[in-house]
Amino acid sequence: MLKRLAPLFLSALTLLAQSPDWPKINIESLRNFQALVRIDTTDPPGNETRVVDYVRKIFDTEGIPYIVAAKDPARANIIARLKGNGSKRPLLIVGHSDTVQVDPAKWTFPPFSATLDGGYIYGRGTRDDKSDLLAAMMTMLMLKRSNVALDRDVIFLSEAGEEASTGPGIQYLVDEHWADIDAEICLAEGGGIRRRGGKSLYGTVQTTEKQPRGAQLVVKGPAGHGSRPLRTNAILHLSRAVEKVAMWDPPMRFNDTTRTYFEKLANISSPEDAARYKGLFDPAKAPAVREWLAENDPGTYSMLHTSISPNIIKAGYQVNVIPSEAEATLDIRALPDENIDQFYKMMEKVIDDPAVQIVPSTRNSRPAAAPSRIDTEAYHAIEAAIQKIYGVPTLPTMSTGATDMAFLRAKGVQCYGVGAMGDEEDAPKGYGAHSDQERILEEALYKHVQFFWEAVNAIAGSKK
Repeated sequence: MLKRLAPLFLSALTLLAQSPDWPKINIESLRNFQALVRIDTTDPPGNETRVVDYVRKIFDTEGIPYIVAAKDPARANIIARLKGNGSKRPLLIVGHSDTVQVDPAKWTFPPFSATLDGGYIYGRGTRDDKSDLLAAMMTMLMLKRSNVALDRDVIFLSEAGEEASTGPGIQYLVDEHWADIDAEICLAEGGGIRRRGGKSLYGTVQTTEKQPRGAQLVVKGPAGHGSRPLRTNAILHLSRAVEKVAMWDPPMRFNDTTRTYFEKLANISSPEDAARYKGLFDPAKAPAVREWLAENDPGTYSMLHTSISPNIIKAGYQVNVIPSEAEATLDIRALPDENIDQFYKMMEKVIDDPAVQIVPSTRNSRPAAAPSRIDTEAYHAIEAAIQKIYGVPTLPTMSTGATDMAFLRAKGVQCYGVGAMGDEEDAPKGYGAHSDQERILEEALYKHVQFFWEAVNAIAGSKK
């Protein structure tokens, strides 16, 4: 009997030895996180090498091997690797080191102060994306210190240029350093834990994203004196066209991710909301539901189809001169499988005005790619980690914005966007990612590190 119990006892001791001392890890995590947030990596210009210099000192101390890859010396990326036994292909864990711009006058605390106040850490990048960067870095440290046996190599990447210029970051790495980051699975930004009234509701994992496209509506007509209005006025034709495309409800189409998202969301929502989400699958009820979402929940509405937002209008140069040209710039976010040329043809029919020319944008900073699967061991491991740390279910989601995972998915990597816990009340208060201010719960930072540890161990840890 004792002989049979011995292996189980030794296994339990091994797991105990590998379990981090979380109170100590929390102190270390906070110290490193505040240091990272205090490094100004506003993009542009970026200066992400400042973060690389910080991270490499830590990896040098811990004996973690790495390389620094830089197209621009001021905008470096750092890639570290812990070797597994090679029985499975690598896991890539990513955080981007740059942040969006700030208006310091709108911040209660200086935007790069990482001030801890009232249970929140304030600073640009606290949510997007230095919390992911910190969690990935701390996981590498814990794996190395615990000498965790791995079936997969675990590759850490701190990348530059995600917010405004993919050239020095993921695009350069895919083109010039693919062998250093090639992986079967990737964990990066894009999901999170949604909390309301202090209670966690569910977790989201980004498994696909819309494609940034765009177009200009251009109208040309005769110029004239403003005292003699013309029905051929370019602004008149443009304004009608803008209203038509802005109010258009393009064809709704589900993929595996969005179908599962709305089905699961219905199961955990209030009766009123559940009926609404279920109504999306009923052709008779769906139009009314979409209209309600367009008015009340535009983020959810955008998940249903390719979206159009008219964001820039240019026309005229003098108050008494009818301009001969007017143009509107449209931000189009296409579904992953959208045939954009066919979509432009549908727009043309909606506008129904030969005076309006649709000029497709040449902007496409990220490639199209198939959604990541939601039936993999990796996805289920993420679900289990969310359940263990937060005690909530997981919903796969399609991002209406864009991430650098698009480059990796285009190369066949199964990418899953994760993120820290956040209060849904924060964004309306102006504290969300890209908002006038930005903050993260101190508790959320610690739990995010724990989640990363659980997920990475489950995906890459040795099963022998």
